[in-house]
Amino acid sequence: MQFTKTLIAAAISTLVITGCDRAEDKPAPNQDAGASAESSIENANTHSKATAQDTSVNPETVAKANQLFEDHFEELLDRSPVFKTFLGMKEDYDQWDNLSPEFERETHEIVKRQLAELKAIDASELDDSTVLSLKLAIRNKEEEIEGFKWRLHTYPVNQMYAEHTQVASLLINQHRIDSVEDADAYIARLNALPAHFDQLIANLKERADAGIIPPKFVFPYVISDGKNLITGAPYSEGEDSTLLKDFKGKVEKLNISDEQKQALITKAEAAMRESVQPAYEALIAYLGELEQQANTDDGAWKFPDGDDYYAHRLNVYTTTDMSADEIHQKGLEEVARIHDEMRGIMEQVGFEGSLQEFFEFMRTDPQFYYPNTEEGKQRYLKEATALIDNLKERLDELFISKPKAELTVKAVEPFREKSAGKAFYQRPAPDGSRPGIYYANLYNMNDMPSYQMEALAYHEGIPGHHMQLSIAQELEGIPKFRKFGGYTAYTEGWGLYSELVPKEIGLYQDPYSDFGRLAMELWRAARLVVDTGLHSKKWTREEAIEYLGKNTPNPQGDQKKAIERYIVMPGQATAYKIGMLKIVELREKAKAALGDRFDIREFHDVVLANGAVPLDVLEELVDEWVAQVQARQ
Repeated sequence: MQFTKTLIAAAISTLVITGCDRAEDKPAPNQDAGASAESSIENANTHSKATAQDTSVNPETVAKANQLFEDHFEELLDRSPVFKTFLGMKEDYDQWDNLSPEFERETHEIVKRQLAELKAIDASELDDSTVLSLKLAIRNKEEEIEGFKWRLHTYPVNQMYAEHTQVASLLINQHRIDSVEDADAYIARLNALPAHFDQLIANLKERADAGIIPPKFVFPYVISDGKNLITGAPYSEGEDSTLLKDFKGKVEKLNISDEQKQALITKAEAAMRESVQPAYEALIAYLGELEQQANTDDGAWKFPDGDDYYAHRLNVYTTTDMSADEIHQKGLEEVARIHDEMRGIMEQVGFEGSLQEFFEFMRTDPQFYYPNTEEGKQRYLKEATALIDNLKERLDELFISKPKAELTVKAVEPFREKSAGKAFYQRPAPDGSRPGIYYANLYNMNDMPSYQMEALAYHEGIPGHHMQLSIAQELEGIPKFRKFGGYTAYTEGWGLYSELVPKEIGLYQDPYSDFGRLAMELWRAARLVVDTGLHSKKWTREEAIEYLGKNTPNPQGDQKKAIERYIVMPGQATAYKIGMLKIVELREKAKAALGDRFDIREFHDVVLANGAVPLDVLEELVDEWVAQVQARQ
């Protein structure tokens, strides 16, 4: 179900990821750079009110259109118990999403009907804000409909995102237990896993019949993750399993008698033995069979009509018409440029040798790596939190709009840390019941160099994903699909841009930390090369890993894990650099046009106060803002 996949991906990260994610009207620029922070998000809502005075605007049509946006969102939301839980809702709290092909086809027909209803709206009778919402809604529906023909060109179980680990992650991180009823719903979800995983296995079989099987390297990861979740009590002797520990901890906080608590725990243990364990064992057994059919062909080119599919994914992820060859070339150019900037850092720290020798120094010198101990991990989390807290104090220098939601920094949970990515962000619950979370993967501290800590914290936290996604869902007066939907090039482009902005107010004082910023930008530039290399130019996994090894300073573990990520998510990795390049391009274009009247705080408000939008739409919004500033007296 494309709607669910898209929105849940946004809720999870990022990946933002994404895969994951718009906001409000075009913001009326603040009248001066000293405008108070209180004007922030509310000012973003003023433009539609002004344009509503235009005699061509029909209030009835505006109201009808906005009601239709909400009805469409709610209609599809009602088909996803999982996304309801991500949004902090407790409706269908005891259910999982329907994964059947029949349900997916039914959803497809609903989306086609919704598109026809949207196209029947007369855009000439709408205010500017609603025109933008209509434009985005139609675009999203058309993309979902186009994507339906590629619905089998995915890996529902892989090391980056997999149904059998996401159900556990949802129970642990999103399923709150505030009452006995919530606990019973948790237990019901445990008991529903056999049927849920039967649907998952059927989906895997359907893809296998179509010749779409994950590469061989995927299977040890996903089988191991599944086994981890049924290790320990009540499945065997030893410490409590991941889910039992979570359930006990939540139930213990309830204001009920000890007897009631124990009764709930006993029911949960029975559900784990009688439902959870058989469900995972059946899935693990099938994955073992499927592994025998897998090969080492890694790129999307191996799929039926693989080149067309990859072109589609590039279009979806970058929101541009750039071809694989154009993206590949842009990556090579950016890698060369960043290498030159890195040589400047080498001179600054007095390193003598080649750039590759400097890379090796950064990979291996102990000063850049904390111990792979509990103390080392806690030090990392504490220092990452301090970096974010420090930047919070300086946000007024760069921003008008600011998020209300809190942010916390956590290590990735043990049950999935071996296969999970380096870092990711999970947006807060809209009702404030859950903060935004920046997850750092501390499974192997040698993969988390301290010189990258600063840029990583800015990317995932503030001013990166936490700021952008929180502001988007806190915007008032806009349809929910714009608050919670998304475009990877915008979301991840903002994340990468957010690594650069702190340097412009004097942060990254340590040259090694500034090298870390460049290293992370280089990483995203290299992605343009290796993603297109893998999926268009038929590079092998080993060739792609070798390219990263020669051209980036990242640890070897990083290189291998990254290439394996790009293999199972064709095109996604290209969105970061393409998005950042566009934001920087638009900023420099605005600076050139406005001169002394350019205000970085206003520019950022234009970018953030409309939520996530495709890059071409972002350019239109920035151009309109520039024209408005030029028209001021």
